[in-house]
Amino acid sequence: MKYALLILASLFSAHASAGIYKCRDANGKTEYRSGPCKEGHSNVQINVKTGTSTNLDYKEKEQAIAQKEQQAALEKQKLEQEALLKKQANANMEAVIESVKNQSLIKNNPDKFSAYAIPPYVPDKLPDLVKTYQDRLPEIERLRREAAEKALASGQCIRVESVELNSQSTQDALMFLINCSSGKSFYFKEQELKK
Repeated sequence: MKYALLILASLFSAHASAGIYKCRDANGKTEYRSGPCKEGHSNVQINVKTGTSTNLDYKEKEQAIAQKEQQAALEKQKLEQEALLKKQANANMEAVIESVKNQSLIKNNPDKFSAYAIPPYVPDKLPDLVKTYQDRLPEIERLRREAAEKALASGQCIRVESVELNSQSTQDALMFLINCSSGKSFYFKEQELKK
């Protein structure tokens, strides 16, 4: 036993800077080496200076798990980004459809709407205010139409000159400003238009 300790001590002193590797094969045979263990052996590195040891197999597994978790997180982030882009593309398409309805209404009723009463909000060129509510763009375009129709139905608006999202809007309560040729202006909250 004393000889084994002496041999071990001499190995430690000879390779103190590199560390010592304790290798154990499948049969339980233990061997001390100056370099990493062979494939199929348990691999423990001993720091001669501090007397501590590191199970390199466990450390390698931990690193592999951490790498897989990081890869999964990146994959999840990528999928979420793709879903968000797809959702925004769908919203933009729905907004275009609502804009077409608005333009059709204007074209079919030139006596009630000026040609630029409800100019389309182009998804790639939104005013700053509209950009804040971009995820609700289809709804905004539909509500602009409904706000114009409500102003006309009041009997106080002969012809709609413009319908815009107003700066008093909030995420839960969009506000629309309607200007009429008579000089009369209307403000409608989305809740009023949904009645």
